[in-house]
Amino acid sequence: MAELEPWQWPESTWRPIVEKVRAGRSLAPAAWPGGARVAVALSFDSDHETTTLRWGSDSPGTLSANQYGARKGIPRILDFLKRHDIPASFYVPGVTALLHPDEQRRIIDAGHEIGIHSWIHEMNSTLPPRDEREIQMRAADTLEQVCGVRPVGIRTPSWDFSPVTLAITREMGLLYDSSLMADDEPYELVEDGEPTGIVEIPVEWIRDDMPYFSFDFRRQSRPHTPPGGALEIFKAEFDAAYREGGLFQLTMHPHIIGHRSRMAMLDQLAEYIRGHHKVWFGTHAAVARWCLNPVG
Repeated sequence: MAELEPWQWPESTWRPIVEKVRAGRSLAPAAWPGGARVAVALSFDSDHETTTLRWGSDSPGTLSANQYGARKGIPRILDFLKRHDIPASFYVPGVTALLHPDEQRRIIDAGHEIGIHSWIHEMNSTLPPRDEREIQMRAADTLEQVCGVRPVGIRTPSWDFSPVTLAITREMGLLYDSSLMADDEPYELVEDGEPTGIVEIPVEWIRDDMPYFSFDFRRQSRPHTPPGGALEIFKAEFDAAYREGGLFQLTMHPHIIGHRSRMAMLDQLAEYIRGHHKVWFGTHAAVARWCLNPVG
């Protein structure tokens, strides 16, 4: 029998697909640590050279643009975080950790968090389940060996989440994921109708630097947002989180945000946020722990 098209699927086909991984109960706390009104969680995906290697490319040109993240972006970011006294989360592919081990140790020594971010920035949905499991565990082992700290959270590369990703995360006993987009606030992940105890720290392309600043010379259309334009969007997102007493989460990439004009924009954003009362800055792990056990 010919394979059915999606509009021909019976409910027995589409319902299990929808219910495989869902948002469960909200974990938004009544208040943040110290009675703060809003939580701010900044994160950086240290993809570096893996954004070229993932495609099997050996282009020195694109690899040089990726290397910028390690050579200039990370030092500027660490200086920015120190000046503003902000803890942050860095999501690091295993290959990045092996290429730049001292960088990861500097991040840990500065009091920041490092989380799992694939092996070579591969797309989870293209992998056989056995390979995805082996890669995720290998990546965690590599980060622990390089950093001396076992990661407790994961962000999938390109936020590409396969039907078995959550099961692997549960098997590994991780605290949280930060790859999905079902809410503005943290929530519990549900798999096949079963609460998992895994905290989701939701992401969104609106709160990501790549859609505004990425540039691909091969495309006829080359959209580019001035840093001030991205600043206004990020400020509006923060303002809404502040009004609602929620979470402002931001995802950035060292080889993108680390350029001079964009770091100047990030400085302005930090100063704007610091101008508000009752703001708490936390790593993604700290946010997840507080949501599971809000005490204080």
